Amino acid sequence: MSRATPTGTASAVPAFRVVVARRRVPVLLLIELLVALVLLVVPFALAERIELITLMTNVLILSMLAISFDLCWGYSGIMSFGQAFFFGVSGYVVALVGRDLAFSQIWGTLPLAMLIGLVLALLFALFLLLGRRTPTPIFVALGTLTGSYAAERLVSGWRYVGAGNGLSSVKLLQAGSYEFVEGVPFYLLVLGLLAVVYLGARVLVRSQFGLVLAGLRQNEDRLAFFGYHVQLFKAAVFAVAGAIAGLSGALYAYHQGFIGPGNMGPALSTIVVIYALLGGAGTLVGPVLGTAFIEILSYWLADIDVIKPVWPIVLGLVLLLVVTFQPSGLLGMLVSTRERIGSYGRRGRA
Repeated sequence: MSRATPTGTASAVPAFRVVVARRRVPVLLLIELLVALVLLVVPFALAERIELITLMTNVLILSMLAISFDLCWGYSGIMSFGQAFFFGVSGYVVALVGRDLAFSQIWGTLPLAMLIGLVLALLFALFLLLGRRTPTPIFVALGTLTGSYAAERLVSGWRYVGAGNGLSSVKLLQAGSYEFVEGVPFYLLVLGLLAVVYLGARVLVRSQFGLVLAGLRQNEDRLAFFGYHVQLFKAAVFAVAGAIAGLSGALYAYHQGFIGPGNMGPALSTIVVIYALLGGAGTLVGPVLGTAFIEILSYWLADIDVIKPVWPIVLGLVLLLVVTFQPSGLLGMLVSTRERIGSYGRRGRA
């Protein structure tokens, strides 16, 4: 009996350790919960600083745009420089509907913006992804970049949409007779929509559909060998990303009261790429952190005349350093590749 006790105790310790290891909370989940907590506290902590509430609302809107790019590149291997195109066109559409039809009800204009982004993304996918030959990432990148640049030049000379001056005094977003103005109510609205978009994207990438996307990102040829129509999967996720970009474009137009050619050109598309790559592509929360970091830093440096002219160069150098030394972004130092992709199927019992 005296020998049985130590033996039983020794065998119980490893079993306990196994249980603890299995119940360990993933790092990515902890980061997501922390970010959610901070975003919930913001409107109460900054209630007296309307300019900071406006800044954070803008961060949330641009975070949606960054998430749309992350779905393309981080999960599907589609290097898209056209997210700003879907963003800008949807913003112009809701601004024109408000100006010409005097309509800005939330139940009509936001779904319309998402539909515009979805249809435009499908048209892009039809030409760039669903051709007879398998497109290369460079071909898709140049194709989306060309479309974004052409749209920017088109609206810059089109008087009906304000030409180079854009459309200002956009009609306020309405819910019945209530009008959303910048401040805490608009922030909470955008935060709620961002939560829906984020959770929807999280469910998508952790589903069996997401498993196929992970395979596309790692080895597209092998999936094609197994009989998957990889370009159809890419077109589907590209369309979803276009709808998200369209939603963010409409919210941006309503929040800023303005939409212009620069909101659909290559410059914004490139900044969105920096958002995602800096924070960590393939994590969804990484682009949110990257957007917050760059936008908040830009806000605080905006009044420094020495830094303002070279700020784009600084951003370019930051992106170069991240891509060279930390390709998985800042979150890549904390989150493993397995955790980003997720686990599928049933695990065997110990």
